[in-house]
Amino acid sequence: MGTQAILQQILDGCRRLHAQGLLAAADGNVSARLPDGRIAITPRGVPKAELALQDFAFLDLDGRILRGDPSSERAMHLEVYRRVPEARAVVHAHPVTAIAWSLARPEWQELPGDSLPEVILATGRIPIVPMAIPGTEAMGTNLHPFLPAHRVMILARHGGLCWGESLGEALGGLERLEQVAKILLAAEQLGGAKPMEPADLAQIRALRAQLGPRII
Repeated sequence: MGTQAILQQILDGCRRLHAQGLLAAADGNVSARLPDGRIAITPRGVPKAELALQDFAFLDLDGRILRGDPSSERAMHLEVYRRVPEARAVVHAHPVTAIAWSLARPEWQELPGDSLPEVILATGRIPIVPMAIPGTEAMGTNLHPFLPAHRVMILARHGGLCWGESLGEALGGLERLEQVAKILLAAEQLGGAKPMEPADLAQIRALRAQLGPRII
């Protein structure tokens, strides 16, 4: 796929996330690895629903700005691309329910997956990355323990981050993250999610191992 087609996919993806309430105004950022090795990333301060092709910024893997005004949160995108050669796209958005869990349960290290097969089958696990001040290098370095094993993550008190071998995979991961967060919230309001039987849990984990690492 050529550069123009990839950029158009990002525009469409940003509008898709905005339409679902996963992005507001200029929140979030989306990037893709281009065929020539450059990284295309959404710009700083432009509402995602209003992006145009000429707005994109371009970086190299060392973080040098080749064109435009890239997102101030580019450190986490670059960290994924450096550590995960198969990563072709990174999506960061602000899913409300997923963020809310990290606010209300700061002691959690991951979303509980022992009650909801969907968490395990679709993602394996959804860890919660320790908080980093937005725009700092810690947004990248805090990801180190979670790469390349995890493709769907909650950034504590901040948002969600997903990477994929395609933009479609990464976008789907963000949608999946908010969906399971909403299900867990509904269960909490009804008295709390109850864990699966150990034998069922083991069987679901074995099935996930067969499915491979991709987000589904």
